[in-house]
Amino acid sequence: QVQLVESGGGLVQPGGSLRLSCAVSGSVVSIYTMAWYRQAPGKQRKLVAAITKGGTTSYADSVKGRFTISRDNAKNTVHLQMNSLKPEDTAVYYCNGNINHDIQWGQGTQVTVSS
Repeated sequence: QVQLVESGGGLVQPGGSLRLSCAVSGSVVSIYTMAWYRQAPGKQRKLVAAITKGGTTSYADSVKGRFTISRDNAKNTVHLQMNSLKPEDTAVYYCNGNINHDIQWGQGTQVTVSS
């Protein structure tokens, strides 16, 4: 069984920064593309950023230049550095990964951007 556990969410003022982390544990054979999604109240879950096993990244237009996704293959972790946060970034952020050719999700971590 595989688990994805997110951490690092919280309350931050507009313009501030947060760093989310996702740790993959369990019966891991291989980790392929990892991603972060977010879901605001009353809205659909949307892709925020993704990173392939080789390190190629992609971002939603709304976060380009502000967010950076990274991964540590040796530690089975993925991070999302979020800078210049805006109130519209408020959402539950979910870690997602292709683990052993199965799509897995974390439980989510709340990010609230408010003064």
